[in-house]
Amino acid sequence: MVNSDEEYAPGASDDDITAHQVTSRGAGGTVIRSRARQTADDAFNEVRRTWEDVEEGADGTITGTIDSLLQQGKRKRTLKDTTPLQRGIIRHLILIIDLSAAMTEKDLRPTRYLLTIRYCQDFVTEFFEQNPISQIGIIGMRDGLAVRVSDMSGNPSDHISNLQALRKEDPKGQPSLQNALDMARAALCHAPSHGTREILLLFGSLLSSDPGDIHTTIGSLVASHITTTVIGLSAQVAICLTLVKRTNPHSNPQKHYNVALDEVNYRELIMRLATPPESHTQQATQSVEDSNASTLLMMGFPSRVTDPQPSLCACHSRPTTGGYLCSRCSSKVCSLPTTCPACSLTLILSTHLARSYHHLFPLQNWKTVSWSRATSPAHKHKLCCFSCQNAFPVQPTSSTKSATKDPREAAADSASKQKITSRLATKVAPSDARNAESASTEPSSVAFHHDNTTRSRRNEDQTVSESGRYECGTCGQFFCIDCDVFCHEVVHNCPGCLSREENMAGSEGEQQQNGVGAREADGMITDGAME
Repeated sequence: MVNSDEEYAPGASDDDITAHQVTSRGAGGTVIRSRARQTADDAFNEVRRTWEDVEEGADGTITGTIDSLLQQGKRKRTLKDTTPLQRGIIRHLILIIDLSAAMTEKDLRPTRYLLTIRYCQDFVTEFFEQNPISQIGIIGMRDGLAVRVSDMSGNPSDHISNLQALRKEDPKGQPSLQNALDMARAALCHAPSHGTREILLLFGSLLSSDPGDIHTTIGSLVASHITTTVIGLSAQVAICLTLVKRTNPHSNPQKHYNVALDEVNYRELIMRLATPPESHTQQATQSVEDSNASTLLMMGFPSRVTDPQPSLCACHSRPTTGGYLCSRCSSKVCSLPTTCPACSLTLILSTHLARSYHHLFPLQNWKTVSWSRATSPAHKHKLCCFSCQNAFPVQPTSSTKSATKDPREAAADSASKQKITSRLATKVAPSDARNAESASTEPSSVAFHHDNTTRSRRNEDQTVSESGRYECGTCGQFFCIDCDVFCHEVVHNCPGCLSREENMAGSEGEQQQNGVGAREADGMITDGAME
């Protein structure tokens, strides 16, 4: 009897039986491994061995490596594009969530469905922190239908409560991308022209069950000036790529369509949409009068009132004692920012407008400080952080290092450094060769060289400061890594620049604030006065 390691599978097709085989015999009698086992082995071989990147310190611990990784993570969050660009600070965004059976997969823990709901709640909170005068609507896709989860509004509490209610339901059926896009277009077509119209699609399936021609729907989105961003959870889908290309003709498709690699990358892709998008130049066919039609926008700044007796609000028709009265028609609304249901006037607070203003003039990235600069006569008196007043680390002396290390440890450290240097040289050399080849063969070599130079500068900025100091390029003050993160993500202002006497006095000339020009700094001072 011929030996066989196959399993009996009644009612299975030939492809299913072949996929479950461990080995099979080829034409020459050679053993051929099954496709499933080969795929699993390939995936195992591609696993990155992160333990090889950990270097042991002189004291025999890996504490220094762990601290370096933590500081690199903090430094990476603060290094963003700080070029002053025209951005749409009044945004209208529709969040489309896939609620189909494909979201039950567990490749993202605990499941795609639960992880997406949790990340969407964090996104709503971060979105209104960065865009307080914007609005969001949420739509779901299940059973071939589009389900309205939350209406378009500027109240984050309503959106979060509606998202939490989705945890009680189970994903099922197939998604319908066309129905969801039609519902999103119907919600965005009434948005004013001075704001942006955006769609964020979280797509976990590999197909779309549509009742008609989806290309017609995509054409209607383009006609309504609606931009689309897609985050995939399974793989890249052709119709999603077409959707992104047609709705974002002035941008790179890779910027608006990405597939999540893991949980961390998934969160980064979603949170990246909290920053307002860039406003591209309008079409040449529009006249000057049309392009300047939305330069002025009427807004109301109501004050909070408290009534002795409950009265109905105009937004929810609920009896409340407190609220805000519209500046035009005196209708009462519960919360701000919102649009008056009676006269359609945009109602906000001055603090909301001030918080949205920092996107136009972002805080410049701070530079790392070397030990030679930190110990120079001009800066050696800066022994603590200018913001939190915590002491900076002291420079280790060479005599201390040589006294604590024996010759064997010194030789081991030098060998490890040479090993790391050889690894970096091996990785960099092929890329340099490709860059040189492309520069000599392609006519756009200057553009490639500029991109490589910019990328190398960013890599230099991403390195952690050896002295633990980070310098503002405008005021020259030194800060620690924690204050660097806090100032760039929360305050959006430099304490050293704000404390200077000439900036506080509002003097004009060549003053700078946040690393931008004098004209832009005047806008920031107005922003602070408004706040």
